[in-house]
Amino acid sequence: MSKTKKIKSISDYNGYDYKKIFWEDADRKYEDAADRIAVRRLLPERMDNFADIAGGYGRLADEYLPRSKKATLFDFSQTELDQAKEKYGKKLNTVQGDIYNLPFKDGELTTLLMVRATHHFKDIDKVLKELYRVLAPGGTAVIEVANKRTLPRIIRYWTGKTKISPFTHTVANLSEIDKDGFFNYHPKYIEDLFKKTGFKIDKVLSVSNFRSARLKKIFGNKNLIKMEKSAQKILAPVRFAPSIYYRLTKPQVK
Repeated sequence: MSKTKKIKSISDYNGYDYKKIFWEDADRKYEDAADRIAVRRLLPERMDNFADIAGGYGRLADEYLPRSKKATLFDFSQTELDQAKEKYGKKLNTVQGDIYNLPFKDGELTTLLMVRATHHFKDIDKVLKELYRVLAPGGTAVIEVANKRTLPRIIRYWTGKTKISPFTHTVANLSEIDKDGFFNYHPKYIEDLFKKTGFKIDKVLSVSNFRSARLKKIFGNKNLIKMEKSAQKILAPVRFAPSIYYRLTKPQVK
């Protein structure tokens, strides 16, 4: 497979400077910090064979490299993988490929992480089956999911500003954001899918609870980050945040 070949249902970031345009040139310090708080809480302290799936340019590598004996960054975009390699060198292995056919052996990984990726996958059930396949029995998966049942979307639906119901379990395709598809999920739908795939849900966090340009202006990033630290656990039961983080395990073989 060509490294630049377009795969159906995968957003192709080859040639796009995601690091600069999306993160560095925009005010996303709060969102970055919120992700890091969740990752620190959910990843195991010690990991033998870890992979950051669809991890882009390795934005979160500083969080998992100190915990990993072996760490691999996997992504479809060679552009982003090259950026990661330039920064981390031999500390971080990089592998390019297709999420629907992961280049890892059955049960090869003891831990995996996937953040800010589910919204790109039309066939999320196939992705989860692949993640389950490559994870070792007893292994841990930390997966962030784009939530369709957020408070702002509930208000927009009630006031008639959108026809997409945040309450149904149907996957929401926000094609106005991305013509190739931008998928959000109801928490009940994705949690049932986790269980159907074989995963056990160990812990849930509500993340990026204050993702709002208006709130950033009122409170500032520093104060929002302080609020986020407390809110992630407290608000987890209501599942209203834009990002819902799950720590999953693959059961041991009996």
